[in-house]
Amino acid sequence: VKHKALSVDSPLSYYSRRRMMQKELTNYDQLHKVLRNASLVKIETPTGTITEQQQIESATILLFNKIWTSNPLNMEEIASILLNDQELPFIIGSQIVSALMLGLQAAFDKEKLLLLFDAANLQEDEIRYRALIGILLTLYTYRKRTALYPQIADRLAALSEGFPNFTKAIRTITLRFILARETEKITRKLQDEIIPEMIKLGPKISQKINLKDINPELLGNEMNPEWQNMLSNSSLGKKMEEFSELQQEGADVMHSTFVHLKHFPFFRELGNWFIPFTTEHSAFGNQLSKNQTEKDMLDSMTLAAFMCNSDKYSLYFSMMQLPDQARQMMMGQFGSQASEMIQQTKEELISKRGKLEIISGQYIQDLYRFFKLYPGHLDFDDIFTSALDFHNLPILQPYVSDEESLTTIAEHYLRKNYFLDALTIYNRLSDANQESDILFQKIGYCKQMNGDIQGALEAYLHADLINPDSKWVIRRIAGCYRTLKQPEEALKYYHRYEAFNPDDLSIQICIGHCHLELKNYNEALKYYFKVDYLDNKSTKAWRPIAWCSFLTGKYDQARNYYKKIMDNQPNTQDFLNAGHTEWALQNIKGALAFYKKAVEKESGDFSKFQEQFNQDIPDLLVAGIEEAEVPLMMDQLRYSLSDIF
Repeated sequence: VKHKALSVDSPLSYYSRRRMMQKELTNYDQLHKVLRNASLVKIETPTGTITEQQQIESATILLFNKIWTSNPLNMEEIASILLNDQELPFIIGSQIVSALMLGLQAAFDKEKLLLLFDAANLQEDEIRYRALIGILLTLYTYRKRTALYPQIADRLAALSEGFPNFTKAIRTITLRFILARETEKITRKLQDEIIPEMIKLGPKISQKINLKDINPELLGNEMNPEWQNMLSNSSLGKKMEEFSELQQEGADVMHSTFVHLKHFPFFRELGNWFIPFTTEHSAFGNQLSKNQTEKDMLDSMTLAAFMCNSDKYSLYFSMMQLPDQARQMMMGQFGSQASEMIQQTKEELISKRGKLEIISGQYIQDLYRFFKLYPGHLDFDDIFTSALDFHNLPILQPYVSDEESLTTIAEHYLRKNYFLDALTIYNRLSDANQESDILFQKIGYCKQMNGDIQGALEAYLHADLINPDSKWVIRRIAGCYRTLKQPEEALKYYHRYEAFNPDDLSIQICIGHCHLELKNYNEALKYYFKVDYLDNKSTKAWRPIAWCSFLTGKYDQARNYYKKIMDNQPNTQDFLNAGHTEWALQNIKGALAFYKKAVEKESGDFSKFQEQFNQDIPDLLVAGIEEAEVPLMMDQLRYSLSDIF
């Protein structure tokens, strides 16, 4: 009904292409014959003879569009879509899988999904890993519907037996989609932090070294320690180290580089966003006309496991835009040495991550670029705005409910600060394991990071029952009690922590704060003075000492500390409290001067100042200020400010 309503005049890419394909009379059998027999057919056009490769590419694009925009497939069509034809290049099977996946995103079709199951059983890694990703995305998209089709669950069970390391495969793909969430953060970090830092640091390094004297030896281990230290000591060095770790982890660090390099004619054809990189593509021109440097460069790009297919095409097309001399020089960098290095990198990555992670990672990055950068991407529901938490799908839970899988996924969420996602898994794990203090620590932490302080406290208390010697948990419990305005309970746990670390000054400060909140001012002062004495270079105890001194009537002592604070970037509250102290010492002019500075600190916003002032009126009355004097002081302050604001 939806298709019938929209197919007539909807401008969306899917329906526009659907209308075009309805006029196309070529069926799947005919396309298959073209793909198998392209070398036997010569097609003449005004621009010359269409090559065998161009015929295959044209037929593949037609096949892609036909499958993508098709109605629910009938048995005849299913039999004609030959996924397992060994004589056809794997690229064609890969494109069929992508078309099935994209078609399923537009509308549910059980037969298309079953074809993906067929593809996932093939021997060609590129096809079956793509098919598995397509299956997972379809099961996620139609998670409320799949239970109505027992055949899907049966095929999934059969696939789990025939697919090597099926559970690990789902886990790996899930982790890759979690990494994809980080792409925008990485892009912003590059654009807003790393690149500006490099620009700032560039002139400094140029002054330290003579760029003309750089030779290959300098690019090896014998790097100039002077400018190497300059880099490592800068904030850029730490960011680059973090960036390198992300790259090692498999995060999509190349997206920002290629985001503006998708304007080439190649990318106007939707199917080309999914095609595996191949040196045979007609967009690269006649293979016979290429020199050895260009061939080496293309071969090197084919081996490069750290770039997705879409970016490889972008890089090559970008190089082709350069003048001949510059292009040859750049391509020379991809000669035999680069090829050897990339080959070693690929072998290292395969041994470290495995083929599944590399192929699925590249394909997910290709999908990311399509759903974010394709000129008509707004016509599609962006899968990357969804959680894609495959492990939570009821139909998949039998295959990824093992402790290793759930723990691995949860740890990944936790490291990336997706606390709610991690919490969902940790809660599932805790149902089966009530004896792990580490598990309840993480539950507490996730809840605390999401603002559920009471829930966090309960989890921390559970962890403390299991392991009462965890200093981290004890401190977290104390912090939760303080946040919940229960300083008496917090104090018990801070004292427990103090028994483990009696010299931890931050704990001494916290104990002082608890006494302050309990209005045990003299007791609080003891701890604040201890911190001030043991860490005389720090100023963090000055403010609480000054305020407690005021509250206990030690106004001269308070004045001395506020004088010290005034020389160390005072804030509005400091000026306000210093004014209270001067008023308590009967220095009305001094109090007025500090109050004026407090208002100035708030950019002349008297109402904001008065809101803070009114909170302190009870303390002023205790300090001996007559209640009738308070409005007089406010009137005098307004009058003195009238000349300024």
